[in-house]
Amino acid sequence: MAVTREYRSFAEVRPALAGRLDRTATPCLFDRIDWFESLHHHCFADRFPHVLRVTEGDAELWLFLLPSDARRLSALANWYSFAWRPIFLGAPASSLQAQLLEVAARHLLGRHAQMDFYPVQDESGQMLAAFRRAGWFAVRRPMGGRHLLQVNGRDFMTYWAQRPGHLRSQVRRKGRGAPFAIEISDRLTDALWNDYQHVHARSWKEAEPGLSFLRALADRESAAGRLRMSFARREGMAVATQFWTVENGVALIHKLSHDQAFDHASPGTLLSHAMFAHAIDLDRVSMIDYGTGDNAYKRDWMDERATLHRIDCFNPRHASTWFPAARTAISALVG
Repeated sequence: MAVTREYRSFAEVRPALAGRLDRTATPCLFDRIDWFESLHHHCFADRFPHVLRVTEGDAELWLFLLPSDARRLSALANWYSFAWRPIFLGAPASSLQAQLLEVAARHLLGRHAQMDFYPVQDESGQMLAAFRRAGWFAVRRPMGGRHLLQVNGRDFMTYWAQRPGHLRSQVRRKGRGAPFAIEISDRLTDALWNDYQHVHARSWKEAEPGLSFLRALADRESAAGRLRMSFARREGMAVATQFWTVENGVALIHKLSHDQAFDHASPGTLLSHAMFAHAIDLDRVSMIDYGTGDNAYKRDWMDERATLHRIDCFNPRHASTWFPAARTAISALVG
């Protein structure tokens, strides 16, 4: 018989996990306890986490959630999260995974009026089906994608020869005379972080809302040797920067920015060229993940797009959810 338990702090969650979502046990960065705990601490400290655990024998399901308001829960994720998903421990078969999800959904139905999960892939529809079976009115909608590159054994020269002609031409033209010095580091220093902040402040982007979260992530990945912090410099001054991590054969592109004053010289594009070469030929990755967002430039560098979805769940026992449920269902139909 399945047993459920809820946790309201990571001080409770960590002992219950006993290291099973630490780096050594969990290949994916976005499934780790460090990721969730840090994301909560730096970006959602005004709200208590809501972590649900369902166990049956040796099999476990963990859902890392966050209250949006008094009657609604959301996935513990934001724009830094490439994906969010239910986490299973004990290697349960897919049929048992579905059962554990349904138990979780029934438990939540008795306590909450609405739930939403994003960004999820859920290609099989397993999560959507489980919530529907439990009595939720659940709707899944496509909401952007992740752009991916499967290296498939290629070296960088082979990969680069397959890129669009206009991208190769841009790198060739802008790279004449080596206008920028390229620096790639796997260790973070205060000086490098200051350079990162300097470039971001001079980019087209708004002020970084979770800068302390990014610094904590960079510190952890630097200590583990997984960080790839890079810069394009002119006369020593950083004019473009990229924040990648590389682990278990996968390179994740977390952040990139460049000084707008150098738009004409394309330092960001030249830095990307160097970073892809480093990841493919030196780190020997099997996949590069450009993260969430359908920015047009990503298509030039990547070969695949994985659709991301948002799953909205409405509790039909609450009349207040009927109108938003209908509106969401119509939105899903019309795209």
